[in-house]
Parts: sequence; structure tokens; C-alpha cells
Amino acid sequence: MSEEPAPGEHRPAIRTDIPHSARIWNYWMGGKDNYEVDRIAGEAGIAIDPEITTMAVQSRRFLIRVVRFLAAEKGIRQFLDIGTGLPTMQNTHQVAQDVAPESKIVYVDNDPLVLAHARALLADTTDAGVTVYLDGDYHRPELIVSDARHVLDFTRPVAVMFMGVLGHVHSAEEMRRIVHTVVEATPSGSYLALWDGTDDSAAYVTLCRNYTDTGGTPYIPRPRSEIRAAFDGLEPVQPGVVPIDRWRPDAGDSDTRPPISAYGGVARKP
Repeated sequence: MSEEPAPGEHRPAIRTDIPHSARIWNYWMGGKDNYEVDRIAGEAGIAIDPEITTMAVQSRRFLIRVVRFLAAEKGIRQFLDIGTGLPTMQNTHQVAQDVAPESKIVYVDNDPLVLAHARALLADTTDAGVTVYLDGDYHRPELIVSDARHVLDFTRPVAVMFMGVLGHVHSAEEMRRIVHTVVEATPSGSYLALWDGTDDSAAYVTLCRNYTDTGGTPYIPRPRSEIRAAFDGLEPVQPGVVPIDRWRPDAGDSDTRPPISAYGGVARKP
């Protein structure tokens, strides 16, 4: 669980000459952990798809609602947040430990910039709880499970989270393999929470394609059916896999705007 690279391995240097998806997302959410190249790419993205900032903000609100629901209504006390990205407002451990201070949260990412911010992310964990950061690549889910076992009790329910990150996986088949490998390691009563961008907006598809052309890691908007397939074999929580702003919205949230091209949901392992 060390932040140091394994013997013989070298972590990639933080690149400030090409835009980076986590930093661009941070910019769209109103954060400050980004560079000029990211802001330029972010503004170019907004020009193509003005709704992208709404998606970014709503993705965090979705995470907050999901974690609060799982902790407060389903009694989940263990969270495995894979591909967590840069810390912003109301991160997983803050929401979970606000409900139940004894909650254990394991964050997983392999991005050097994200890892550099890990100390700030962990600074406000509760005394009763546990919050750790693992340097891990979700393309190797077996290793993530192996490392997470040092912190989480896999005989008790775990909430597995993939929040807007699996578009970086090259195929739907590989996405399902990653998700199912992690979920299969958890016991009955565990939950999967997942969302990703969908291909039902031409502007969003163009934005993602242009981002790839800048040299950034490709992000693939997926058909809704492929996102729903990630939940195969699980018991969906109502209202199912829906636009993320329509998943159990807080009282007073508007439902008059067009659906966001990002679908997600929560499901229970039987």
C-alpha cells in the first residue's frame, strides 16, 4: 500500500505539456488543481459541448447521493473507490464518515498527479475510521482486490465504486471483466455503484474524440446498454440505470432539463 513504485518499476512523470483528463475534469468542476494546458483543453471542450460542466458537477452530486444512501440506508461501512481522480468537494470518505465515523474507505488510482494529492485527501479522515490510498491500475483488478484485503474485510459487505472512469477501457468486454472480477470477490450484500458517459450526444462524442487527438488518454462514450450490462447478475436499486442527475435526486432538484449523457446506478450482490 505504499505510494512508492515497486522495485524495478518507474512511475510516469507528471506531464504538464499535454492535457490530462483528471485535471480537465477538476477544471470543469470549478477546482484549481489544473494547468494552463488543461484549462485550454477544458474551454475547447465547453465550446463543443456546453453541457460538459453540468455533467462534471452532477457526477459529484451523484457520488454524494450514492455514498450517503449506502451508508445511511443500507448500513455499508466499507467502500472501495476505484479510479477516484483528484480530490474535490465531498469525497467518498467525507460523505461516508459523516454518516458513520467508523467507515473504512480505500481509494485506488495509478495516476501520478492523483497520488501526489493523496496526502491532502487523507488529512481529514475520522479517528474512528480508516482512509487509505492504493497505487493500483484497474486493468489489474485481481491486484486491487489483493491489496484492498489488507484494509477491508471481504467477509462483510463492500461498496465497489467506478465513478466515470471506465470509458478509458478499450472495450465493453474488458470493462465487464474488470467490474465483475472485483464484485465477485465481495460477499452477498455488497453493492456496485457505477456511472459513465454515453454516446447519445453528438457534441459529447465529438468532445471525447477531440480530447484523444490532443494526446490525452482516450475516453470512449458507451451505449447505455453496455453500462447496464456491467450490472448483470446484480439486483438493481430503484430507479435503475438512469441519467445520473435523475438517480434519487435531492428534494428541490430540477428535473426539467434534458437528460445528461451520463448514466449510472447502484445494484446489490445477491
